[in-house]
Amino acid sequence: MITNEGHKLAFYVTPGRLPAIVLDAGGGLDSSYWNKVAPVLTKNTGSEVITYDRTGEGKSDDVPGPWKAQNAADDLAAGLTQLAVTKDVVLVSHSLAGEIATAFVQQHPDRIAGAVLVDANLPQFFTNSETAKLVAANAPQIDALKQAPQTRETRQLLAEADDYGPVHNAYHQLVWPQSIPATAIVSSQTPFPTPDDAQLWHQAQQDFANAAPNRHLVTAENSSHDIPNDRPDVVISAVQDMVNKVR
Repeated sequence: MITNEGHKLAFYVTPGRLPAIVLDAGGGLDSSYWNKVAPVLTKNTGSEVITYDRTGEGKSDDVPGPWKAQNAADDLAAGLTQLAVTKDVVLVSHSLAGEIATAFVQQHPDRIAGAVLVDANLPQFFTNSETAKLVAANAPQIDALKQAPQTRETRQLLAEADDYGPVHNAYHQLVWPQSIPATAIVSSQTPFPTPDDAQLWHQAQQDFANAAPNRHLVTAENSSHDIPNDRPDVVISAVQDMVNKVR
């Protein structure tokens, strides 16, 4: 357990050599999400492998108020510092955690050797029109959650939805540092059922990959947004390739 800004977070560490592999799960998920991936990476790479529970998830404390990617990135940075992992990190981020990765590399580009972004929320996707569309589409669900019994899960979902529009309009303006190599893995099905949204998701992933020569795009065929469970082999292969590239 590490402490940051008065709250505790659970980190799980398998010792090994550098680069350290840090696995960050998507929204509503804790460290156990990586159970199909982490043990294989430990065996195949010999790297230190770190998973953790974000605030409001797993064994970590709840923190009241809106969820912010920058706060989550600060938690991650504090945890890695307390674990003496201050450089040579391969950051593996799924879905919502793409926003945490983007916030992290804005502040600590020297700590990240490379990244694997697994069907991640990338700035390119959140155009003003798409963000407005998502806010409108999610409004009924958010209203229903506000009327539902307040459990840990509903509180976390509402925290992530708070101020979604302005937050993601600002997120759209962020740029991933060109100095950090990255692999974007995109699911064949995407998180969206509608063709327009799915096309924009694929295009955003491709645009991210095209923005620097040290990036590339991998498609996880026959996979939903849940790539680490549907196609753990694709994630494992991409992370191993990144480790070999930066080691």
